[in-house]
Amino acid sequence: MSIHTSILEALLHRSPQLRPQLYFKSSLTALSHAMEDQVLAGGAQLPLVIASFQRERFYRQEAHRYERIAALTPHVYVLAAPETSFTNASKEYETIAFETSDQLSHEWHLVVIGQNYAACLVCQERQSLPEKAEPSEILAMDQTRRFEGVWTFDRQVSCQAADILLDRILQYRPELKQKIKQAKAEFLVDMPSGVRVVDPDPFAQRLITYLQAGQYKLLKAYRSIASQERRERLINLITTSIRQSLDPDEIFRVAVAELGQALQVCRCLIYRCKANDIETTISYEYRSNPSLPSLMGQRWSLHDHPVFQTVVEQQSTVSITDAQKSANFDLSSLQSRLERWHIRSWLMVPVLYQGRLLGMVEIHHCQADPHPWSAHEIELVEAIATQLGVALIQAESYANLEDLNEQLEALERTRSNLIAITGHELRTPLSTIQVCLESLANEPDMMPELRQVMLNTALSDAERMRNLIQDFITLSRLESGRVEWHFESISIDECVDLALSSIRTRQNTETLPRIRAQVPLELPPVRADGEWLVEVLSKLLDNACKFTEPEGEVIIEAKPNGGKMLEVTVTDTGRGIEPNRLEAVFDRFYQEEGALRRTAGGTGLGLAICRQIVLSLGGQIWAESAGRNQGSQFHFTLPIAQDPESEQPDLPPNPPPASKRRSSRKRATLR
Repeated sequence: MSIHTSILEALLHRSPQLRPQLYFKSSLTALSHAMEDQVLAGGAQLPLVIASFQRERFYRQEAHRYERIAALTPHVYVLAAPETSFTNASKEYETIAFETSDQLSHEWHLVVIGQNYAACLVCQERQSLPEKAEPSEILAMDQTRRFEGVWTFDRQVSCQAADILLDRILQYRPELKQKIKQAKAEFLVDMPSGVRVVDPDPFAQRLITYLQAGQYKLLKAYRSIASQERRERLINLITTSIRQSLDPDEIFRVAVAELGQALQVCRCLIYRCKANDIETTISYEYRSNPSLPSLMGQRWSLHDHPVFQTVVEQQSTVSITDAQKSANFDLSSLQSRLERWHIRSWLMVPVLYQGRLLGMVEIHHCQADPHPWSAHEIELVEAIATQLGVALIQAESYANLEDLNEQLEALERTRSNLIAITGHELRTPLSTIQVCLESLANEPDMMPELRQVMLNTALSDAERMRNLIQDFITLSRLESGRVEWHFESISIDECVDLALSSIRTRQNTETLPRIRAQVPLELPPVRADGEWLVEVLSKLLDNACKFTEPEGEVIIEAKPNGGKMLEVTVTDTGRGIEPNRLEAVFDRFYQEEGALRRTAGGTGLGLAICRQIVLSLGGQIWAESAGRNQGSQFHFTLPIAQDPESEQPDLPPNPPPASKRRSSRKRATLR
């Protein structure tokens, strides 16, 4: 059975003086509940109640109310289009299942007629919900549904609406003919004269209560939306900062300020830390009141911090409503800290990434009254902490990528320099040796003087090649850690004398600058490997002589440095080093004039070897220069030997960490 006649249209046809009005779903809900409550509060009155719910799912929300109403009157009729289990039945009240194609599926009706009062609500939905809408879509659209219809206390109109609905019920439930006839005879009559109309004030009060409840729900929804919007705005701001900058300092400055303002807290802190850190420094702070004590730059102890340790163990947020009366933590060790910084309520949220602690977000309330932390506040801080964790990992990855790129660039330069230098330093002496040997072989009658020149030239270039290969082997052994060190207490002046003697032997064949040694005899001994120390001194002196004119001077000095170290300095009056070259720190194959354009020989490995030796001996090496033609100074330090009783066994010292090596490289200069 499919009926397309509208109850609202039929009522307007009978009462043309009625003017339909527009109602929202929330208004109709309030009106319906007020009318139903009027029935429940009626006491001994036995009214006629007819309700149409469009769909079974809407009826199920109110079924319990109609069970209570049915306990007061036998004339209760409920109509709905069935969806699961709604059927025609006569139980506590009559249920009428109409066809989904019936016009009733687009209408909402409630008619209540008593002996001395009547009310009716007859509405038709302007735009019904989609037939196949998802439950989430129905929930989203439910509050925006609009209806057009009539709501009135007029008894005549109410009786006309009841008569139309009872006729529609009779079409679906003809077996109720006798009951419906009885209802019409009992209720669809004019009210007897002299009977006082029921006071509408309770109805109005009940309606106001429902409207106020609806308004409260609306305000609560607005607050939830505003909170969600604030959270999303803050998260988007942090995300934008991450995208615009990979600098954690900039991201943390934005996050601490925005988070503190969004939560309207007294103090917000963000700091970097690890799970096993003993203390940290507060570098990022927000304060709502400038008079509040600042923690900026303060050392924040962590090892005796029970709340911090709990966060680390549980890897979850910890909130304390009242730090003065906390039942979950023993804060006696933090009492002075709480009083000094006026901390009353405390929230600590870890900054984690894959279970690794990267930092902490702390929120403080410092008012006299404790502050209970709400769920949305905690969720907001946790969301920001998650974004900060991502930012730190991205910044760390970017820094690692930059280091890797620098290493790859250095490796590429090394490869290019190796090809260029070996091509020049090996091919040139090989060519010379080949020419000399061919001349000696092809000209047996060569003059003895010329023969000797040829032999000396071949021997000199062979020695040059041997030194080059020896430098390659030495640097490879040093960098791979395959050197056996023999540490002992030795006098620095003895090593200087040995290095000078090897340099001065060249004065017979070369014109060298004047070399002076200023090494006091009373200097304490150093703990080093004598053979390798002489190697460092020899290469530094050779480097100084190579780039200093014969009219110049080279000075080697030694003096204590800081009590535990001895500093050795090799100074020359040579061509000096440009300031922009000082960052090229003892790199392998580095040549001041380039690999193929230089006036002095060498492979660029000497100072790289010196760096490896000094670092392995436990010292540092660097270079200084005022600029071109201003000379240069090469410095290196060595540890002073301990007393024999406390001296350690002959084991190589631990190599300095990578950061120390990079620092020392920046202080070094190559020639």
